[in-house]
Amino acid sequence: MEPITWTGFWIIFATCALTMLACRVLPLFLLKGRELPPRVSEALGFIPSAAFAALVANDLLNPGMFAAGLWPAAAPLVAACAVVVVARLTKSLLWCGIAGVAAYALLTMI
Repeated sequence: MEPITWTGFWIIFATCALTMLACRVLPLFLLKGRELPPRVSEALGFIPSAAFAALVANDLLNPGMFAAGLWPAAAPLVAACAVVVVARLTKSLLWCGIAGVAAYALLTMI
């Protein structure tokens, strides 16, 4: 396999930049001043929650998580349960963050 040249790098870079620009900016211009159907607006409202859930699930669950034993793998899951309890009680993102960090710190000391 040959190493990539600067010309090849700039072609790939420009293609990626144009693709990202098209995916992020063009919808803003194409939909400017238009009202979206209620079902589409409702579906778009789930995107931030789904993205955050995917990030959290990626950190909590991985294929080799039980290789080091049950407790090292269970500590993040128990801390996540503590966050869920705090979220239901307070409905505060600040308290969820504090509870998650504190629970994980305490659980890693055990």
